[in-house]
Amino acid sequence: MPLKIVIACGGTGGHLFPGIAVAQALRARGHESVLLISEKEIDALASQGYSELKFEKVPAIGLPKLVSPAAVKFSFRLLSTYRRCAGIIKAVEPDAVLGMGGFTSMPPIMAGRRRRAKTFIHESNAIPGKANRLTARWVDTVLLGLDECAKYFEGKPTRTVGTPLREAMTSPVDRTEALEFFGFDGDSKKTLFIMGGSQGARGVNRGVADALTEWDPEKVRIIHITGKSEYEPVAAALGKSGIEHYVSPFCQRMELAYELADLAIARSGASSLTELAAFGIPSILIPYPFAAEDHQTRNAEVFSKRKAAILMNEDELSRRCLGKVVNDLFDDPQTLGRLGDAMSALAVRDAAENICDMIEESCR
Repeated sequence: MPLKIVIACGGTGGHLFPGIAVAQALRARGHESVLLISEKEIDALASQGYSELKFEKVPAIGLPKLVSPAAVKFSFRLLSTYRRCAGIIKAVEPDAVLGMGGFTSMPPIMAGRRRRAKTFIHESNAIPGKANRLTARWVDTVLLGLDECAKYFEGKPTRTVGTPLREAMTSPVDRTEALEFFGFDGDSKKTLFIMGGSQGARGVNRGVADALTEWDPEKVRIIHITGKSEYEPVAAALGKSGIEHYVSPFCQRMELAYELADLAIARSGASSLTELAAFGIPSILIPYPFAAEDHQTRNAEVFSKRKAAILMNEDELSRRCLGKVVNDLFDDPQTLGRLGDAMSALAVRDAAENICDMIEESCR
């Protein structure tokens, strides 16, 4: 019997893309889903190209300091978002509500529980955020991307399922198409893939700009996804470098970039790490230093301890010389290969299917 599922996944690409992956897997099984996304521009961009899926916009919310004028505004916005979500859930009458993280997931989970739907949250990081710790009070099961996170949800049923991958990340990729998409001619150079994340990564971009003179234009080419706010300075720096490159604020065909990448420089958000692992890409991970609970560092440590990636803190980029680290890896194919193999070993390619199994089991 087909099920109806509401998936709350707005706010960042790290929440939205895994939510889309679950919706795709549910659709393949004959179920219906509605994805709740925020009104942010990044959600509009990231949801393009999925006409087969149904999206509804709800107001995004974020927790301010508890003692501040913004706290009052947060309370009103939370109520407004709850009412909007309650209306959608009343109309859909879902069998289950799944939150992919962040405070945007809390109102639909609460509304879903009130209508006796099965409720789940998914936490992809090694340390859960405040939103998921709070929202866990209203869910039947907490779904985890990493085993390391289970200890933070004592008293709640947990299941480690991995972090879902969109269909494009698990389907064969045409390398010729990838080369044409980025405007590259042949495979004579190593491809360095730099990801600034959906919100941009100023510290990473500055570290890369400082390293550009270290890289030989005859040997290295660059794909750099900057985020909207960082596009212009990065494009200007790459334009002066003489290095063959592709630079864009956002990329709808990330699977093509992963196909070409010989080495990645990236933040350590869980969704990015999941995709890097799926493609077995050796990586230099530079955690966002102001992430809540410093969860990006904890994520990166999971991979670095397993010899799947090199962890560099943002304040180390100049001292350790990012350019030299990249050159040393490109000059040592054995080490590069070992990193890639270890990264691939950490991949969970059936996470979306695992979540579908959980939802189906709970709704029987």
